[in-house]
Amino acid sequence: MPRAARVLFVTHNVPRFDGDAAGSFVLRLAVALQSAGVTVEIIAPAAAGLAHEARLEGVRIQRVRYASEARMTLAYAGNMAEQVMSSWGGKLALLGMLRAMRRAVRTQIDAAARAGTPFDIVHAHWWFPSAVALWRVRRAGDPPLVITMHGSDVRLAQRIASAHPVMRAVLGEAALCTAVSGWLAETALRIAPNASIAVSPMPVDARHFIPPADPSAARSGILFVGRLNAQKGLADLLEAMVSPAMRAHDAQRDGPLTSLDVAGDGPDGDALKARATALGLAERVRWYGALPQPALVPLYQGARVLAIPSREEGLGLVAVEAQLCGTPVVAYADGGLIDVVRPDHGGTLVTVGDTRALGEALARLLADEATARELGMTARHEMLARFSPEAVADRYLTHYRQAAR
Repeated sequence: MPRAARVLFVTHNVPRFDGDAAGSFVLRLAVALQSAGVTVEIIAPAAAGLAHEARLEGVRIQRVRYASEARMTLAYAGNMAEQVMSSWGGKLALLGMLRAMRRAVRTQIDAAARAGTPFDIVHAHWWFPSAVALWRVRRAGDPPLVITMHGSDVRLAQRIASAHPVMRAVLGEAALCTAVSGWLAETALRIAPNASIAVSPMPVDARHFIPPADPSAARSGILFVGRLNAQKGLADLLEAMVSPAMRAHDAQRDGPLTSLDVAGDGPDGDALKARATALGLAERVRWYGALPQPALVPLYQGARVLAIPSREEGLGLVAVEAQLCGTPVVAYADGGLIDVVRPDHGGTLVTVGDTRALGEALARLLADEATARELGMTARHEMLARFSPEAVADRYLTHYRQAAR
């Protein structure tokens, strides 16, 4: 790849404004690549209130209109699959989005070639829907295609057997595929065994996710950050809050009982709040809703421990963010979390679905502030080495060179 290379990102998820958490890692990679001398442009779906074209941190983003203003709701909220499966309107909007994205990418590639500044790589984030939009549209002489799988796209293929041949065909058009965790690569290869898949995670903004200014500042309570749905596992965490180990820990406290901060929203929000009330936790759980990334930093910095009882997590960038803030993580030993929460580097893993073990692990860190601080800082050093934008951009430049060959 020449230093003045040009890369076109195609994605359904990228920040809509400064500090937006939606697809933030896609923007982080684009910014890091531009710092390395590569020009990156992004094509993404439109949404109500977004300008057709914008720049975020120096990266040009083109938003593609695909339906009426009221129906452009598929992207950015993390509920595309639910919308598409629940209504004909969602299905029609998806078809419109795929067609519009396909036209926009074709137009952009052709215009760049005519101008004498062709793209060297087209990088589709998520095989579905972004790479599907490019399926069978490529021509001789087009730049090589790189596809990155992030998690939700592979989980979708796992659930829907009829998607398997489509996924195999789409990945087969790529010069190179990447997956953000080893578990995700293995899962994808079970569906598409002939695909070439490298494991390469996305970056996290290490500028903002930092430990508190006063390292000795007291931290308290448990933090959960994520969608309020079954996959993210908040229901398990609520059960762990009333496990024998947590009850014993709270019985020994002089002050208030252990609190839980929940940042996120989703389809199970009302049911989870009702469950918290039924367990006697109503006064101990604070519900923040979905927060922009800057607002998450003080929550990470103030928590004693972050809990991630997720199943089949593609990677677990929330775990990376917390550990960059020096906050230790207790997670289920499942999916991409195994790549991120490492017991030999400050993390704690417990068996999936074992809420008693989850409660025991949380109680240990809540009872020993010095150990929690030490584990958190050990994990931070590991995260800097593996997930800084510079390190990840360097790996993707290597992938692009391989794809170009």
